[in-house]
Amino acid sequence: MPSSVRAKDFVSILDFEPAELEACLSLAARVKRERALGRNAPTSNALGGAHVALIFEKPSLRTISTFEIAIRELGGEVITPFPVAALSEREPAVDVARNLERWVRCAVMRTYHHSTLLEFAKAAPRMHVVNALSDTEHPCQALADLQTLKDVWGEWTGRVVAFVGDGNNVATSLAQGAVMLGTTFHIASPDGYELPSAVVEQAMRVARHGAEIKLFRDPFEAVKGADAVYTDVWTSMGQEAETAERKRAFDGYQVTTTLMRAARDRAAFMHCLPAHRNEEVATDVFESPTSVVFDQAENRLHSQKALLLTLMGNHASSA
Repeated sequence: MPSSVRAKDFVSILDFEPAELEACLSLAARVKRERALGRNAPTSNALGGAHVALIFEKPSLRTISTFEIAIRELGGEVITPFPVAALSEREPAVDVARNLERWVRCAVMRTYHHSTLLEFAKAAPRMHVVNALSDTEHPCQALADLQTLKDVWGEWTGRVVAFVGDGNNVATSLAQGAVMLGTTFHIASPDGYELPSAVVEQAMRVARHGAEIKLFRDPFEAVKGADAVYTDVWTSMGQEAETAERKRAFDGYQVTTTLMRAARDRAAFMHCLPAHRNEEVATDVFESPTSVVFDQAENRLHSQKALLLTLMGNHASSA
């Protein structure tokens, strides 16, 4: 089992120290290799029957599927409370958390408001809380992204990943994790959609090996010389009323073959999915040989297994 980490919860990439993040990703690579062993994998009963609640206020394909598979393949048990019962006006979130911690060891939550995760974590000191996406951060996606970059590059230090689009929750978590591992993060966004300055300041406090965060208006400047190019939808869940406005704002920010030529030769193309082809990314880029979007999706399983082992490994027997 991995050693315990400092944090009880994984609400943000910044909950992990750089060495803890590296250890978690190293474990992810190991469980990826060992998955072929099936029930004979060394971690197949690592959670020892511990229960994990999956509480999803927002729709999900990759996150909920990979967490449920991960829990089962680690020997844990899954419960899925209805969101209307767990996250609604029916009952205060803190009371839901205090109930759940009597029954489960961990709650994996996808919610609109980051503050809900923080309330849960504070109200339930015996229960791990994992952020499966909030309005401000998406740390589980960043774990898979960083694992994918290691698979492609072999190392993180000295590399550059360029994000083209909204300075959203995905960009936030990736920026935090990238600089912690020594990867410089470029982001090109239109006026009004930049990565928040507070995010940049927090991330740069944990940056290592000379990594930086650089903000651009021009996507070609951001992508120039990058080792990977990342984009996300222009309109995230909960922002549907802004769709027309955002399409106008992000005109010129599509990742095209021409834009990819500004990056390094054979630079990886990345997307957290779901993708709107021919909106934020041209179909020929999405389907290109250097696209690793489905490797990212696969690595959600392995990195989340490693996360659960890291948080729960030393506590499973008490659940």
